[in-house]
Amino acid sequence: MLHSGGSLKKPGCCRMAAKRRRQNAMTMGGGFMNENTVENAMQIIMHAGDARNCCQAALGAIAAGDMAAAGEHLKEADAKIAEAHHIQTDCIQGAIAGEEFDYNVLFAHAQDTLMTIYSEIMIAKQMCSIFAAYDERLKKLEK
Repeated sequence: MLHSGGSLKKPGCCRMAAKRRRQNAMTMGGGFMNENTVENAMQIIMHAGDARNCCQAALGAIAAGDMAAAGEHLKEADAKIAEAHHIQTDCIQGAIAGEEFDYNVLFAHAQDTLMTIYSEIMIAKQMCSIFAAYDERLKKLEK
């Protein structure tokens, strides 16, 4: 069986590797990751991902010239990214207050995802403003 990258692999080896990754997902450095940290990281990733979907819908609406729909999608994206941000803030404040917090690569990934999608939303908002302004200018020229 040819694996991506051109190397030969035995059938089932990808399934075995996936199983090992799942088994190792909860362990880092020989110990288990804090279940709360994993849950919070996954919630941040999921809410941020939902925000990205809303942002993509907004960009589609902008491309179609439907600024009202774009604005609605961006409001929904804001709400979703705010949920993710609140979880992150709660984790950070808890750690500062002395609560057990197990910073790990999954939480770092969640923070990176949150920051990246927040940036995408900010750019989409700016694009919406720019295209709305162009639309207004065109309407004035068409009169």
